[in-house]
Amino acid sequence: MKFRLPLTVTMIGLAFAATPVLAKDKEPAAPAAPALSPVVDTDPAHDPDNVLYLDLSDGGRVAIRLMPQWAPNHVERIKTLARQGFYDGVIFHRVIDGFMAQTGDPTGTGQGGSQLPDLNAEFNSMPHLRGTVSMARTNDPNSANSQFFIMFYPRFSLDHKYTVLGRVISGMQYVDKVQRGEPPQNPTRVVQASLASQHEAPPAAAATAIPAASITAGDLSNSSSD
Repeated sequence: MKFRLPLTVTMIGLAFAATPVLAKDKEPAAPAAPALSPVVDTDPAHDPDNVLYLDLSDGGRVAIRLMPQWAPNHVERIKTLARQGFYDGVIFHRVIDGFMAQTGDPTGTGQGGSQLPDLNAEFNSMPHLRGTVSMARTNDPNSANSQFFIMFYPRFSLDHKYTVLGRVISGMQYVDKVQRGEPPQNPTRVVQASLASQHEAPPAAAATAIPAASITAGDLSNSSSD
């Protein structure tokens, strides 16, 4: 024998089924992460532990403001390697006119790196402007290790694809003089890399001065395609 529900019970059940269930009180939303600021402090005397000096073989000292707010793990990697003297003597092995200058490979081939493990990407919203410093990597987003590049001109197509970790705050005119090539026939070297907090004097090979070249509004806004 089949059991059948009385009609009244069936109708009550349908009514309850059609009634929307009241939503439970939602958990409070997590506070939004603060927006990153593209502004950098251009005074190397401020927070000197986050200012990287590159003394170049062609002459001159480049000062880079490292921004742990943008990419804390990548900044810490650069600082660790600089303190170890890892970058001393390393060439700019890939320098493309109108694009960027890349260094940080002790083999000079573009295939090398440090003995430390590769880093997970810290892609951020910072644009690739003239003077931007960003980490090089392979096709694997989580493969940055020791190599980095400095932008000659804006290239916004790189944004969100490479980890931006800082910006040149002085000495961009020396970056402009880095020898071009992949690799260059007579490559420019990083004679010494140090943090401003280490108070290292520029080596004699990097003492030659080149008149300063200002960064114009056009430099910051004119991008070129890949």
